Amino acid sequence: MSTSAATAPTAVEPIFNTKPRGLWSTALRRLFHRRSAIVGMIILAALIFVAVFAPVLATHDPTKSLIGVENVQKRQGPCIHLLGCPTDQPQHFFGTDGNVRDLYSRILYGARLSLMVGIVSVGFAILIGSFLGAISAYIGGWTDSIIMGLMDIMLAFPSLILAIAIVTVLGPGLINTLLAIGIVSIPVYARIMRSSVLSIKQQDYVMADRSIGVPSGRILFSNILPNALTPLIVQGTLGIAVAILDAAALSFLGLGAQPPTPEWGSMIGQERNQVFTAPHLIVFPGIALILTVLGFNLLGDGLRDALDVRQRS
Repeated sequence: MSTSAATAPTAVEPIFNTKPRGLWSTALRRLFHRRSAIVGMIILAALIFVAVFAPVLATHDPTKSLIGVENVQKRQGPCIHLLGCPTDQPQHFFGTDGNVRDLYSRILYGARLSLMVGIVSVGFAILIGSFLGAISAYIGGWTDSIIMGLMDIMLAFPSLILAIAIVTVLGPGLINTLLAIGIVSIPVYARIMRSSVLSIKQQDYVMADRSIGVPSGRILFSNILPNALTPLIVQGTLGIAVAILDAAALSFLGLGAQPPTPEWGSMIGQERNQVFTAPHLIVFPGIALILTVLGFNLLGDGLRDALDVRQRS
C-alpha cells in the first residue's frame, strides 16, 4: 500500500508540469514549419543585409556620374572580370545607366529606400487606421457611421489612382509619396480593426470588466487592442509589399522619388524606352522589385496560416 501510494503521484506529475504553449510561441513554431515562409524570410533577410551594408557592398557612389572618372560609356552592359570581361575595362556588375552611374550600386541603395517606403507608410496607416477602427467599433452609433462612411468613400476609389491624386495635389517627392500611400491604406486597417474589436468586445472578460466599472479607455487599450493585433500583423506584412509596388509605380510616373535618388521604380521609368537596346537597365531593377514583393508575400501568407486559430491543434 505504501509503495503504490508513494509512486502514484509521479505517474501523473508530468501531466501537471506540462505548460501549454502560448499564442506567439505556437505561431512561431508553425511558421518555421512552412517552407514558403522560410523562403520569404531568407529573401527579406538578404534584403535587410543589403540595405544595412549598402555603403560597404557598393562599388561606386550611386548618385554621381562616372563621366571623366572612368573610361566607360552610358548604358554599358555588365562587366565582370571573372566572367570574361576584359581587364582593361572598368568592372561594373550590372552595367551603367543613361547618366553613366553604376547600376549595381544604385540597386543596393534602392533596397534602403524601398524598405523605408514600405515600413513607414504601412506603419502610419496601421497607427491611424487602428485608432479609427477601434474608436468606431467600441463607441458605435453615429461615430461608427461617420468614420466608416469616410472609409467607404476612400475605398470607392482605386488606391493607386487616389495616391496619384494626392501626390499631384501635394507635389512630387518621396515624403509626399509616403504620405499618399499611407493615407490610401488607412481604410483597410480601419475595417480590419473594427471587425476585430466588434468580436472581442463581446467576450466574457470584457463584459466582466464593464460590470465592475473598469473605465472604457482602459478596457479598450488594455484588453481589446492587444488581442486584436493578430490580423493587423498579417495584413501589415502583405501591405508592405503593396506599398513598395505603389511607390515604384508613382516613381515610374515621375511622381515619387526624384532623380538622382536611387529608387527601383524610377530607374525603370527613366530607361523604359531602352528595353530592347539596353535590357539590363530594366531587368535588374525589376528582379530586385519582384524578389522584395515576393519575400513579403510569402512571409505574410506564412503568418496568416500560422496565426489561424482554425488550424491550431
